[in-house]
Amino acid sequence: MAQGSDSNDTSYRSPSPGGRQSSSDDMKKVMRREKNRIAAQKSRMRQTQKADSLHLESENLEKENTALRKEVKQLTEEVKYLSSVLSSHEPQCAGLTPAGLLYPPHHHAAYHQHMAVPHHQH
Repeated sequence: MAQGSDSNDTSYRSPSPGGRQSSSDDMKKVMRREKNRIAAQKSRMRQTQKADSLHLESENLEKENTALRKEVKQLTEEVKYLSSVLSSHEPQCAGLTPAGLLYPPHHHAAYHQHMAVPHHQH
């Protein structure tokens, strides 16, 4: 077979007017495609890193949410317990009136008097 007659051989080009310009344009296309390929690869990598970061943040927020819900549950139980203790104690306590509970304890004289006397001495 004669050299250059193979139709799959892309290294041989027939001479054309401005053949060098065509070669230069081809080179620019190749370079542009390579730059584009690299840019797309970097973009995909950044996108993957961002997704990974968001996934980790989501997991951490879920853990924090679970811990906060547990704390709320414990505090709610404590409020119920303390409310029941207060409710059971109120009938025994002449020094505390509903009006007295409207103010902080340090502003209520009856509170100080009441707290200074042990319960069994009432």
